[in-house]
Amino acid sequence: MFISHDYIYNILEETQNPSNEEIKEVLEKAKKRMGLSYKDIAILLQTEDEKDLDEIYSLAGEIKKDIYGKRIVVFAPLYVSDHCVNNCVYCGYKRDNSFNRRRLTMKEVEEEVRILEKMGHKRLALELGEDPVNAPIEYVLECLDTIYKTQNENGEIRRVNVNIAATTAQNYKLLQEKGIGTYILFQETYHKPTYEKMHPKSLKGDYEYHLTAFDRAMEGGIDDVGAGVLFGLSDPRFEVLSLMMHNVHLEEKYGVGFHTISVPRLQEAKGVTLENYPNLLTDKMFKKVVTILRLALPFTGLILSTRESASMRRELLKYGVSQISAGSSTGVGGYKEREEGKEKQQFKTNDERSPIEILKELLDDGYIPSYCTACYRKGRTGDRFMSLAKSGNIKYVCEPNALMTLLEFTLDYGDEELHEKALNIINEEAENIERKDIKKLIKENIEKMKNGERDFYL
Repeated sequence: MFISHDYIYNILEETQNPSNEEIKEVLEKAKKRMGLSYKDIAILLQTEDEKDLDEIYSLAGEIKKDIYGKRIVVFAPLYVSDHCVNNCVYCGYKRDNSFNRRRLTMKEVEEEVRILEKMGHKRLALELGEDPVNAPIEYVLECLDTIYKTQNENGEIRRVNVNIAATTAQNYKLLQEKGIGTYILFQETYHKPTYEKMHPKSLKGDYEYHLTAFDRAMEGGIDDVGAGVLFGLSDPRFEVLSLMMHNVHLEEKYGVGFHTISVPRLQEAKGVTLENYPNLLTDKMFKKVVTILRLALPFTGLILSTRESASMRRELLKYGVSQISAGSSTGVGGYKEREEGKEKQQFKTNDERSPIEILKELLDDGYIPSYCTACYRKGRTGDRFMSLAKSGNIKYVCEPNALMTLLEFTLDYGDEELHEKALNIINEEAENIERKDIKKLIKENIEKMKNGERDFYL
């Protein structure tokens, strides 16, 4: 198996208390975008000196700015079913929890989608528990059909990423044929003894089947996969090194690694308290993990959800995070329930702001919020996306498209304050674009959008 526990234990033992010289040597490699070895990453993970940490943060910020520019991708989750046959210790959906479980009808899915679209969202992450009887693959496929065909006054959802339980290559092929974006699956923890302890008597309890899900996904034709760890279950240093090993495995076998990595921290949920989890991450360790992931995988998107506070999200946007959720509900049917004042969530969220409030802060901080989904629809996925990203040419489509989706949001959903902030940055950034042909196209598209045209991107 490609996750070697003994190798990770040994390398963490070997790199305890790294010297300043060792740390500086690793940082020099990171500056040159030469790639980092497992030992390099372990050295950074075990760095404690504040001056060294400040240098790590600063370098991660530079790399993020060089590769992603100012754009920040914005999305929302959509929970459609809380039926689950698993008994995951850390999860509010676990089968031992007694509550009235629910699966949305297609009419209810449509209602949720309309609410999300009215919030300005164009990209969703479809979420549900694992239950082959109450929420089989056929139900997931029907949900995808419903989401994509639901039309609102100002448009529709253009891309759905899917976070469902590990399944077969054939089922992944069915998902790909429905036009999904990224297939997302969290390993939860790569530490096998902890994994087995956390998933007692569960379908999800098969460590190796879960671990090899991305192999089956790629065999089924999906070339954008998004990984994640639930930080707090096991040693975060072990988890980061395991993520690196998993990414290397996919690159060597399929030519492309993770498109995204999510970094959720364990939160309280129904039947879940945090007292029995000795590996909970302090804010300092969490910040270090995110920045080191950015140094280790410069071209991989890093996702931070509303599990984290507004202040933590604002901080980590500086050093590594490139995608955030906004206005999220983690309950089944939660968006309609929120409108009715009776929302129930799967786990505690800490950033309750609306998308408009979040966009205003992003603009104040100099970012360009992006609702773009053009790469998926233009076939820029998998190794095609990564080759553009690593060459630097992706900026010629990502930045203009981010500006166009920001303008679209502003015209369709924004208030007067957002409109003013957005137009200032759109005009300023359009002038700064190097290529004259793209600059001309942006200006033409701005006028078209003001006249009611939509959805034309590079």
